[in-house]
Amino acid sequence: MQSNLNPYLGFKDNARQAMEFYQTVFGGKLEFNTFKEFSASKDSAEDDKIMHSVLHADNGITFMAADTPNSMDYKPGSAISMSLSGDDEAELSGYYDKLSSNGTVIEPMKKAPWGDTFGMCTDSFGILWMVNITGKK
Repeated sequence: MQSNLNPYLGFKDNARQAMEFYQTVFGGKLEFNTFKEFSASKDSAEDDKIMHSVLHADNGITFMAADTPNSMDYKPGSAISMSLSGDDEAELSGYYDKLSSNGTVIEPMKKAPWGDTFGMCTDSFGILWMVNITGKK
């Protein structure tokens, strides 16, 4: 079996909303499990929090997310970036447009010094995204 790298994002009480948003961006099948379903917390206030979620897009993109339990520190920020790359300009530009629509554009999509088209944004959930469209050789 091939090894896969699947990013796992942490959120504070909005993992469901974030993953539902990402499903509108990438499509695919989205699954959720709550803390209550897994009997993962003795704190009933966490029953409806997301213990685990996974998005499987039809094109092979897969990533996961969870809400941070109340007993753990939540440190949002730039410890992780999500990077999308390839040569399908329409697909990748579409992702960038959707991800940046209610977020913050850091670098607009434009020709980069290395010959590709590149853009960077932070989505409305505080996740940093880098999108690179391979230039024609």
